[in-house]
Amino acid sequence: MAGDETNGPRGLTCPFEKLRPSQLTRDDAFFMSLAFNLAVDAWRADEVPVGAVVVRAGEVIAASHNEVERAQDPTAHAEMLAITQAARKVGDWRLNECELYVTKEPCPMCAGATIMSRLGRVIYGWGDPKMGCMGGATSLHELPRLNHRVAVTTGVLEGPCRDILRAYFELKRGKDGLGTA
Repeated sequence: MAGDETNGPRGLTCPFEKLRPSQLTRDDAFFMSLAFNLAVDAWRADEVPVGAVVVRAGEVIAASHNEVERAQDPTAHAEMLAITQAARKVGDWRLNECELYVTKEPCPMCAGATIMSRLGRVIYGWGDPKMGCMGGATSLHELPRLNHRVAVTTGVLEGPCRDILRAYFELKRGKDGLGTA
């Protein structure tokens, strides 16, 4: 975990290095590596380290990390920001031909946005048994009456995606005396 010692605004040192995936194999692990690198950027900005990229036809068309603290906006999750960017890029709110790569399982709000935006597929790294709504706490995307089905792939680069979140909250709790996430 040793790496760049860049601090966030409140002095939380990020012990994670960015990944350097090969451009030769643009598979799920490649795109999740890009999302992970955005999670590192989020940590450095003193945001919960979650990153997301939207891919269309093998090309990244949107990328973001959590910005809840900076924007003072509870909807400024990485997924929401990346979906909005992608819709602008495509020129349509329907993202059927797009894939969302995100380091943590989407919460209820973000899972709903993946359905409403008609994403073709969601790929996430680490599942969230408390708040995850694409297989963790519940499976919003599998409600029987939905008119759109989002395909879900889980566990891509699960270790690094899990480790960065755990380390961030352990450090925050130790420094600020915070409770659970």
